[in-house]
Amino acid sequence: MVERVEKLASPSQWQRAYDEIRHFEQQLLEHGGVLIKLFLAIEKDEQLRRFEARAETPHKRHKLTDEDWRNRERWDDYQLAIDEMFARTHAPGAEWSLVACDDKRRARLAVLEQVNERLEARLSSAT
Repeated sequence: MVERVEKLASPSQWQRAYDEIRHFEQQLLEHGGVLIKLFLAIEKDEQLRRFEARAETPHKRHKLTDEDWRNRERWDDYQLAIDEMFARTHAPGAEWSLVACDDKRRARLAVLEQVNERLEARLSSAT
């Protein structure tokens, strides 16, 4: 996504990457791997609230950079790239799970639940 949005790669290069990703994931699955793809999504207003809180907290300021603010200005561009990434890399056995992260505690629980479900499904299919 970054390569696409920041124009660090040509369209043919980042589009080719989707095929390479799907091929790599398919190899992992064919060799018995468990693939868990989680996308941690935050709403734009919540991200801003967290950025501002981090900027005001002395022991957390180092976590926030000018790059974070610059990237935030490209929100819509990143949303388009994310949507295409989902469309081009979501496949049987390599499904994306979207995790809402506005509530950190719920997000952490959702991640654990997704990992548990995927591992249980894999163990059930192996027996």
